[in-house]
Amino acid sequence: MQKLALKTILLTVVIGVAGCSSAPKEVEKIPDKSAQALYMDAKSALDNGLYQKAIPILSAIDSRYPFGAVSHQVQLDLIYSYYKTGDTAQGVALVDRFLRLNPGHQNVDYVHYMRGLINLSEEENLFQELAGINRSDRDPTHAREAFKDFKTVLTKYPDSKYAADSRARMIAIKSRLADYELAAARFFMERQAYAAAANRGRYIVEFYSPSAQVEDALEIMIECYQKLGLDDLERNAKQVLALNFPDNALVSSM
Repeated sequence: MQKLALKTILLTVVIGVAGCSSAPKEVEKIPDKSAQALYMDAKSALDNGLYQKAIPILSAIDSRYPFGAVSHQVQLDLIYSYYKTGDTAQGVALVDRFLRLNPGHQNVDYVHYMRGLINLSEEENLFQELAGINRSDRDPTHAREAFKDFKTVLTKYPDSKYAADSRARMIAIKSRLADYELAAARFFMERQAYAAAANRGRYIVEFYSPSAQVEDALEIMIECYQKLGLDDLERNAKQVLALNFPDNALVSSM
């Protein structure tokens, strides 16, 4: 009961803060300064973690001086600021624009990496985390997009300083996507849609190996093939299970 009460309090606090942040705010007028002077203002805000304050200044520079000396750095800072403030739509849109207009830029690996982070952050759900809700059945669209972004960094820019972190994030995302497929397989199992459940299990084995979910996927496949009377497929799945997970209870009963 204490945990539940604590989660309720946390959710109330978060909702209260969100409610306050949705109140109308006075739009700050950006002064008429040179690009360099404005960028110094934006840099000061960024250095102090004031991303909401930096965004309108950076946006003003981007619109007023699109071909200025600091234009590329302004866009890179904007991308990062959108990421830090959770503005996925603006962040992804600016990333796409930057890559379209500057495909050969020296920081293009960073831009791909940031799109991965932005997509990954969109997949997070604070309210569900606070409430302790299992999120394995959430929409995996952003996770898949993030996986592609990090894969781009790893394959196209293997010497990038962001390559190692991209690899680590791909491994974590693969596990999340396998969790999603496993949740779907169990959903179909509960509704006796055995063909659909078996297909989900096979998808995990084919595309998310090695991962912790493969053993459960094989168990689901075996049970589904048994229910469907598909003896050859059941036998093949058991052989794969025995080869990779010899201590599994189903193997000992074979």
